Amino acid sequence: MALTIEQVQIVRSTVPILEAHGTEITTHFYKTLLAEKPELNNVFSTVNQVNGSQPRALAGALYAYASHLDDLGALSPTLEKICQKHVSLYVQPDHYKVVGEYLLRAMGDVLGPALTKDILNAWEAAYWQLANLMIAKEDRIMNEEMGSWTDWRDFRIARKIKESAEITSFYLQPVDGKQLPSYKPGQYLSIRTVVPKLNYLQPRQYSLSDKPSPDYYRISVKREAGLPANEPEAVAHPGFISNVLHDEKNEGDILAVSHPAGEFFHDPETEKDVPVVLLAAGVGLTPMVSILNTLIDRGSTQPICFIHGARNTSVQAFGKNVRDVAEKHENVTTVFFIGNPEPQKDVEGVHYHHTGRVRLNVLDRTRDLQLEKENTKYFVCGPEGFMSAMEKQLLGFGVPPERIHMEVFGTGDVIRA
Repeated sequence: MALTIEQVQIVRSTVPILEAHGTEITTHFYKTLLAEKPELNNVFSTVNQVNGSQPRALAGALYAYASHLDDLGALSPTLEKICQKHVSLYVQPDHYKVVGEYLLRAMGDVLGPALTKDILNAWEAAYWQLANLMIAKEDRIMNEEMGSWTDWRDFRIARKIKESAEITSFYLQPVDGKQLPSYKPGQYLSIRTVVPKLNYLQPRQYSLSDKPSPDYYRISVKREAGLPANEPEAVAHPGFISNVLHDEKNEGDILAVSHPAGEFFHDPETEKDVPVVLLAAGVGLTPMVSILNTLIDRGSTQPICFIHGARNTSVQAFGKNVRDVAEKHENVTTVFFIGNPEPQKDVEGVHYHHTGRVRLNVLDRTRDLQLEKENTKYFVCGPEGFMSAMEKQLLGFGVPPERIHMEVFGTGDVIRA
């Protein structure tokens, strides 16, 4: 049921309250929810609870929703991102009932008498308006994109290949031996594994790093610096599950895997002639390798420029693979930035073209950035600061925002300004 005009006005009036107390409400919400419903620890990232990013993201979402009740279209990109992630984690409609109950309860616990009956009723109606919208969207994604794959599926680590000093590829094959569905290059899958130190499962998302294959999926995972996975304190480290994959998972081991998902992708079917610029730093190159390999496998002749930055060549994964592709296909160009080239090892013009961080102003605007083309699409993935810098520079060159696509790790921003 739609909100009444009066309820819309009431929810809008709470925007200053959410601005002041939103994170306090959502932190209390998660703490209470996970304490009383411990089975939901299998769904939520413990790391994002410890570092506060999940409560902050939810607080931001509530603030944005209350601020845009009369313009929900402004939230469409964010809702698509969240719904895609929910589907990859197999979030069910019943979960929304539990979340709604605990969220409204948290509002009452934090706000006390300030949460009047009228405000509570208005927020309950607002919550279910949004929840029903998301449930319908997630049901559509499941039915249209995922078919009969509706739950976690066991995969075996068939191969574990070291790609650089930090990045290792995991080739995952389904235990049931059935042919795998395709996906759009740039998308991710979720993996879930038992964490004995926590006594529950933990899921994580990793970009697919190769062209679609009916026999296997490949993810390429960076081992994060920090505490080793076998130390108890490491469970709060951002790269904990990544380190578990590196340190504790071997060929033959089993992981639970979800159907590929994600709103960040290049569609090779509908955009066959669109020039593509792939901008990445660090492990952000994984979805870009997937896009590149897919287009080459399909015999694409569209201009493709692969631009990547890394601290040094020892941590740069897939460098040789990408250079080999460029040598064999004249429509592909590459530009590598290396922070600290090794004089005795790295050859300028081969292993790298520029030193330091990725800077678009030193690139050829026609050959590399394809700025003269009105339909060029730009895909950006890497650390948050890198993506912000690339977006700012592309906008400064006059590239329209709708042609800039960014893969934001983790919870990301609620609304893109």
